[in-house]
This record gives sequence, C-alpha cells and structure tokens, in this order.
Amino acid sequence: MKKNRGEEEMDEGEEELDEGEEEQSVNGYRRQKSRVADFRSYILETTAYPREHEQLKKLREATVHKYGNLSEIGVPVDEGLFLSMLIKMMNAKNTLELGVFTGYSLLTTALALPEDGRVTAIDIDKEAYEMGLEFIKNAGVDHKINFIQSDSLQALDKMLSENPKPEFDFAFVDADKPDYANIHERLMKLVKVGGIIAFDNTLWSGFVAEGEESMPDPHMRVYRKALMDLNKQLASDPRIELSQVSIGDGVTLCRRLV
Repeated sequence: MKKNRGEEEMDEGEEELDEGEEEQSVNGYRRQKSRVADFRSYILETTAYPREHEQLKKLREATVHKYGNLSEIGVPVDEGLFLSMLIKMMNAKNTLELGVFTGYSLLTTALALPEDGRVTAIDIDKEAYEMGLEFIKNAGVDHKINFIQSDSLQALDKMLSENPKPEFDFAFVDADKPDYANIHERLMKLVKVGGIIAFDNTLWSGFVAEGEESMPDPHMRVYRKALMDLNKQLASDPRIELSQVSIGDGVTLCRRLV
C-alpha cells in the first residue's frame, strides 16, 4: 500500500530520531571511556605512583622501553599495591606465581614477603624474567625466588606428583587464559585451606560485559570466552569464598574453604 505524505514524513522523522539516538549513544560511550581514563590516571598519580618502590618503578620503565605496548600485560601499579597489602595481611610465607613476564608482580610479592618467605615463579619465557632479574637483585630479594621455566599446567602436575599436600598460602595466576579453569582445579589441591588464589584479567578490559562482535580478533575472542566461562565456574564453586575486584584489569580472589 502506498503511504501518504504524512506517513512518509513521520517515517523520515523516526529515522532522523534513530540516527540522533545512535549518535548520542556513541558520544555518551566516548565520554564514559574518557572519564574512566581520567579516573584511572587520578588513582595512579595520586595514590599509586607515590607509593611505588624504587626498583619496581625502574622495572616498569625498563619494561616499557623494551616491550612498548606489550608492557601493558604486566600488573599495573595500583594492583601491585593491592596485592602487596593482601599478602602482608595474610602473613603469607610460601606463595606461587603463574605467568611472570618481566617480574613486576613477582618483585611486588617478594618485597611483601617476610625475610624467610618464598615465591615459586613459573613461566615458559625465561628471557623476559631475566630482563627483570637485575631489578629484583637490586631490591635484595632474589634469594626469595625460585624460578621454574615451564608451562604452567605441566609444572603444577609435576608438583602434585611429587608432593600432593597443600603447601602454598597464596597463588597469583596471570598465565594463558584458556588454562585458567584447569589451573584452578590443580591449585585447589596445592593451596592450603584458608589460602587465596588470585586470578588476574578476569574483566578483560570490560569486554566480558560486551558482545562478542566487540572483539574482531578471533584470538582475543577465545580469551574472552575462557574468562567468561571461568567467572561462571567460580561463582558456582562451593569450595571457595569469592570476590571479584575491579582493580587493574579485574582480579578475582578465591579463598579456599575445603
């Protein structure tokens, strides 16, 4: 049926309204992203950078110099301060780290541990770890670290075969995201009851709350799905007490109950 002139004008008005609403939504999204960036800068400049250890700062700057944008996979300063306080509040002495890169979180942990504390660090990439070793030594905490060059799951399986008893007070996981679910099951046997498992990047830059089409890279989509599956798995796990903290790129804390 042919539309009359009035109906055509109404349709055109609705299209203009739809376009206007879309533009308003896009502009609102951009303003929100800008506010988030400003908010993050405020936190870093006001409370994080002033409290950053000298060797951590030098390590962070050296990592940016060598790896450029890839340096962003390291733990940010505010998250490092959070982890340091958590480890001290727990009185942790024996800790585990899966995924080291140049060692920002590793040095953070070593500095937080008591003099007789120990951290077992596992990563397949020894070159990046050795780049950061200079700053770890300058901080005087290299004696607390046992570095194992290995795939995370293989290293955990070896630990379980050699000593299946729980021995770790705290575990920090920043390894391959598709391995997180399997890592969790192994750590539930290696971390003591009352101990904490901390999974990094569980908000994945906010993409866990957006549609799959927001991530055109297939590799990143795999990571996003793995983290979304993990978040659901942990939420329904009765063996742990759970808290997801929106610091850094999202840190999920799992306190082992049984």
